[in-house]
Amino acid sequence: MIFSTAAGWSEKLGVTLTAEGANFCVYARLAYEVELLLFDHEDDAEASHIFRLSSEDNRTAYYWHIFISGIKPGQLYAYRVHGPYRPFEGTSFDKQKVLIDPYGILVSKGKNYDRHRAAKPGCNEAHCLKSIVADVKDYDWEDDKHPRHTFSKTVIYEMHVAGFTRHTSSGVEPNKRGTYAGLIEKIPYLKELGVTAVELLPVYQFDEDEHHAGLCNYWGYSPISFFAPHRGYSSDKSMLGPLNEFRDMVKALHKADIEVILDVVYNHTAEGGVGGPTLCFRGFDNDNYYILSNNKQDYMNFSGCGNTFNGTHSVCRRLIIDSLHFWVEEMHVDGFRFDLASILSRDEQGMPMVSPPTLYSIDTDPALSSTKLIAEAWDAGGLYQVGNLAGQRWREWNGQFRDDVRKFIRGDEGMVSKFADRLIGSPDIYGHHLLEPEKTINFVTCHDGFTLLDLVSYNEKKNWANGEENRDGSNDNYSWNHGVEGETDDIEVNQLRIRQVKNMLATTLLSLGTPMIQMGDEVGRTQHGNNNGYCQNNEDFWFDWSLVKQNNKLFNFTKALIHQRVEQGRLDFAETKRLPLNEVLQKSGIRWHGVRVGKPDWSSSSRTIAIETTPYGQDYGMYAIFNAFWEPLEFELPIPKRGFWTRFIDTSLPYPEDILTINSSKVIVKNKYVAQPRSVVILIC
Repeated sequence: MIFSTAAGWSEKLGVTLTAEGANFCVYARLAYEVELLLFDHEDDAEASHIFRLSSEDNRTAYYWHIFISGIKPGQLYAYRVHGPYRPFEGTSFDKQKVLIDPYGILVSKGKNYDRHRAAKPGCNEAHCLKSIVADVKDYDWEDDKHPRHTFSKTVIYEMHVAGFTRHTSSGVEPNKRGTYAGLIEKIPYLKELGVTAVELLPVYQFDEDEHHAGLCNYWGYSPISFFAPHRGYSSDKSMLGPLNEFRDMVKALHKADIEVILDVVYNHTAEGGVGGPTLCFRGFDNDNYYILSNNKQDYMNFSGCGNTFNGTHSVCRRLIIDSLHFWVEEMHVDGFRFDLASILSRDEQGMPMVSPPTLYSIDTDPALSSTKLIAEAWDAGGLYQVGNLAGQRWREWNGQFRDDVRKFIRGDEGMVSKFADRLIGSPDIYGHHLLEPEKTINFVTCHDGFTLLDLVSYNEKKNWANGEENRDGSNDNYSWNHGVEGETDDIEVNQLRIRQVKNMLATTLLSLGTPMIQMGDEVGRTQHGNNNGYCQNNEDFWFDWSLVKQNNKLFNFTKALIHQRVEQGRLDFAETKRLPLNEVLQKSGIRWHGVRVGKPDWSSSSRTIAIETTPYGQDYGMYAIFNAFWEPLEFELPIPKRGFWTRFIDTSLPYPEDILTINSSKVIVKNKYVAQPRSVVILIC
């Protein structure tokens, strides 16, 4: 094909399609020549056309641009950038390396992609990634609407797109296992479970090959594009397939009244540190896209993954904002969970800032005003900002909730006071905010760590299969195997483990805040003690659907908890006026008790606490007993303010007595209740 060209324009980065062709525009501040390469096929070893952009005709300020007539969706393209190679100044241009577009909407690996060729000297044209021209407007959203659930009635289900359906037991046809289309087939399960939002582990195009030989990057925390949906999760293998299949998934989840939250990584990229491949950002402007050391030759590594994206720089900040707008406006997602969000509060030298512009820009962006913003408010460089992240709209993963609940349920000393704070929205962390109680995202397990069943089955991590001599993964798990390490046939041990699982599920789903559970915890999924499955793409780390039937009692317990939580949110005062956490607590009539009414035991040796409350905005009273002691204890019951106490939950009881509907709860005729060892009891009046 013969293409005609024109100078193009700089007003919009990426590719802009028109009826006549397409405008290509990239940022390359220090470049003195840019080449645009077109490919006919994803496996082509050479470009079919090369356009050399001149600084006289195709450059405006820092931006290189060209208009090419006849370009259609599906066209493969990439860049080569010529510029100074002065590592001592932070520049590392390599005119032989082929680069994908930082604003590219789709990426193709093809069969010949070789990550290592991009890290070695020489040309990698035959083994490069390629960007793909796409028309994002060419899609029928039908009558798609965002569910817009308030946080008060939100229950988040953290899941891995591929791991959810890749197991043969999923019942999904083979070509759809591990894909967006496969997830669509399992929406009835999510609907039955009752969750209102799925939080998807990274779906931005990532490099599976970023790991040592023989394994892969399974979790996806190594983005190579902030705009492209991951091609490996698409059953549609056409050039434009991932774009449409992802949107099909979002549309189907919305029809089921389920929101889509993306786990996003704007803190580092797959290019790694010194010696890593040149795939995109490094080849356009290394010094601007990454935080470099004072000598400009090393990468600051606040991410723990080799490099740190320079999110405070104006170009990077705009790219992040443009990416968020794209996923909200064109892909209709409902929210974002920011991995290592504290990195975005560091300046261009890596120092923490009081008023970080990127976090505030996201927080105040009108286009994101209805979008859920969730932060992992720490980074790998030791910056811990839980309760103090800049901006008002951010919700935060509450690592203190995770740790304190684990330790209390395990039976550790000195945990009663901390555990009590976690139950009521962590006022010691969030009480100074004039924000509603749901600022805290309460969770006990997530992708990063033990599953819930493994948490009660292993004292030590078992990460040998990761090939790092069991050095990787956290050593501070606050887990307990209950007398036997790993799987066992001991009936009493297994019964106690399941009780402890139910204790933590009940605590997570009934505490003040926004609850999140991990994929498979509702059916006792195990990773056999591996607490860092980032490189394990195999059936031991996928959702085993046979567990739904095998552990149906646990599933029903979790389902009942979730449905009750969501129903409570529907009746909540959230629909009218939201009050700050401290005011909610003041109006909830909270009274703490021990085995005797009005006499809580706050001593370090105590393993029990009871709370009486009339949750603000609700029409019932609640009395909850948390007995982490190893013997049964008889608790006096306070006189109900009206009516009588009925049993809603007792985790020590077998299914179906362990959880009842409020309408069918059992009347407690005595003024005492015996809480069995290591159990949670919820009474309602």
